[in-house]
Amino acid sequence: MREIVSCIDYVGVNDRTTQKFEALWPLPQGVSYNSYIVRGSKCTAMIDAVEISQCEHLLKNMNGAQPDYLVINHMEPDHSGAIPVLRKYFPQMTIVGNIKTLDMVKNYYGIEDNVLKIADGEELDLGGLTLRFYLTPMIHWPETMMTYVPERKLLFTGDAFGCFGALNGAVTDSDIDISPYIPEMYRYYSNIVGKYGTFVQKAINKLNCIEANYLCPTHGPVWHENLRYISSIYNRLSKYEAEPGVVIVYGSMYGNTEDMAELIADQLVQEGVRNIRIHNASYTDLSYILSDIFKYNGLIIGAPTYSNGLYPPVEAVLNAIKVRELKNRYVGAFGSFTWAPQSLKRIKTILQEMSLCTEDIPTAETKCGVSDTAKVQCISLAKEIAAKVLS
Repeated sequence: MREIVSCIDYVGVNDRTTQKFEALWPLPQGVSYNSYIVRGSKCTAMIDAVEISQCEHLLKNMNGAQPDYLVINHMEPDHSGAIPVLRKYFPQMTIVGNIKTLDMVKNYYGIEDNVLKIADGEELDLGGLTLRFYLTPMIHWPETMMTYVPERKLLFTGDAFGCFGALNGAVTDSDIDISPYIPEMYRYYSNIVGKYGTFVQKAINKLNCIEANYLCPTHGPVWHENLRYISSIYNRLSKYEAEPGVVIVYGSMYGNTEDMAELIADQLVQEGVRNIRIHNASYTDLSYILSDIFKYNGLIIGAPTYSNGLYPPVEAVLNAIKVRELKNRYVGAFGSFTWAPQSLKRIKTILQEMSLCTEDIPTAETKCGVSDTAKVQCISLAKEIAAKVLS
């Protein structure tokens, strides 16, 4: 148990053994499942729980606290999995959530008794401390909400403002080096929340009316000293805004498409682009590719033809971008083939199905090895994208 502010403590846990979050996204630095205790003079509330395998650690961290309420900001099982165990340990504990939350509690865990349904803006008096509830749906599930303690100017944000990475000793950002967590915030946002930027913006606008000195997410550090910086990252990402730079994503079986990627990158440098990230889609995990695509405003995709279609690892990247409804990028494409010129056509078709870009897509294409004509096209493509991303 670690105090954040008077009467509000952190009781969350670290997970350094799970290899992939949601069985999809690598966790090289682990992940934290954050839970909090709020102690009023009349009642005690727990804010969010943890994943089922971490119950023992959670109970130990609670240090004898007896919660009268369990507030559920988010029902995903990495936070709600411990609910049945907590109910057995604390049968008097009332589960607090909105109508969608309580429906999920019923359908996940068969719990219908001793629950309290709250509405948007409703408050719960703990005695000297108040919990005020704000419904913020689709960040990133339909039931998500946030809980504000006005007396402490502290907001429990659920998955919003969270990141991958276990906590290394301290909980609050003022006590740690935050630099390892920033790229993990980009990776968390782009992969978990990225599809729902419109809803994130609605939540940000809704919560502009409150003064928060602490943001307490369900993953990663508590934000206090760097609160404005972190908020600006979230605001920018949810508007699909990006920094000047180019991400090149390619697939290559025998090196020809890779050669085109390198030619394009070389020319981008000559044109003055400094932020360039090159990803081989066959080797780089998708989560890191998406993180860079969310961060930078230029994207160039290349692949060879495969089975009269598009090289599968590159197609997977394009489909992931499409699902996340990313917008406002400057996009180029390149492809190679031996007898069936399909890859470039397929890349352009998928890109044009998105709202990713509104301008014409510059292209380059080669048959077999990289021809002189293809080299000229690669240089032209790079010049056009560079001019746009640096404008």
